[in-house]
Amino acid sequence: MGLGIGLVGLPNVGKSTTFNALTKAQNAEAANYPFCTIEPNKAVVPVPDIRLQELAKIVNPERIQHSTVDFVDIAGLVKGASKGEGLGNKFLSNIRETEVILHIVRCFEDDNIVHTEAGIDPLRDVAIIEGELILADIEVLQNRMDRLKKQAKNDKNAVGVLATAEELSEFLADGNLARNFPKADTEEYKQLNHDVRLLTGKEIMYGANVDEDGLLEDSGFVLKLKEHAAKNNCELIKLCAKVEEELVGLEDEEAAEFLSSLGVEESGLEQIIQKGFDKLGLMSYFTAGVKEVRAWTIRKNTTAPKAAAVIHNDFEKGFIRAEVIAYADFVAYGGENKAKEAGKMRLEGKEYIVQDGDIMHFRFNV
Repeated sequence: MGLGIGLVGLPNVGKSTTFNALTKAQNAEAANYPFCTIEPNKAVVPVPDIRLQELAKIVNPERIQHSTVDFVDIAGLVKGASKGEGLGNKFLSNIRETEVILHIVRCFEDDNIVHTEAGIDPLRDVAIIEGELILADIEVLQNRMDRLKKQAKNDKNAVGVLATAEELSEFLADGNLARNFPKADTEEYKQLNHDVRLLTGKEIMYGANVDEDGLLEDSGFVLKLKEHAAKNNCELIKLCAKVEEELVGLEDEEAAEFLSSLGVEESGLEQIIQKGFDKLGLMSYFTAGVKEVRAWTIRKNTTAPKAAAVIHNDFEKGFIRAEVIAYADFVAYGGENKAKEAGKMRLEGKEYIVQDGDIMHFRFNV
């Protein structure tokens, strides 16, 4: 769907290790030296959804297919990235092409793992990365303002956008993220963001990479990062990249037992995938048959015909109606037939807004 989550952070904070675990494949080189990731690695990751397993228990399909989300592992940034230091410029443009930022931050001490800065300090590390993103945003805004000044002579709309750009530039110069700009809900800001794709205007999730002990109890490092995340209205998810990598290849039951032995109920990466899927503005509806139980990815607030088009364009062109059963009803009544008998199947038309978890069957004629 052209939407992705970009993993960012300083070198050697666990990004590539996290990416390896995310994709369940060693296709992002993890090495103990800066810049081991030269080209951005992209992967399509299945979204964990227990509802698919529950539907499969009822339908007993030949296969199960999950919704997916794209992750991009972007090389470690350093001070001066906005001015081209390290591998800066190229990777800032890679970040710009994603919709959500997952910022991996090291929150553990280990003398065997090199850190590009002196000592472990999550807030300093975050300030370095976000400072570079802010500087990059100021630069693209300045270029945009130069063009807007020329347009403003004959275009009233450009006058308003220019004024917003000038205010935003000052806001960023004070060290603030564009996502916190007081006028972020205005049409002028939205137009500006659409034109320049502000890096600091994106949704941000912080991944606090801890050691095994840090999974049970929040360290001082994590507590500081949590405070920063809350201040910026961002999600924070705690994970141990080393543990997540060890989970790769384990069966579901084995993985659950391993996590339980550590006193953890849910994988940090599963939380990241699920939260990321939501932050991208995505959701799933299901089709359930003997061939397959499948989750289909759509944007939130999608109409039934547009949802049908995800399966095949002809479904939208010839859309007649959708047969819909809510997930809870499908499970409660043990399948389609009994849900129908109980009057839980609805016929919905072109204006219907698909709900997360709907089990759907489309009627069409082309």
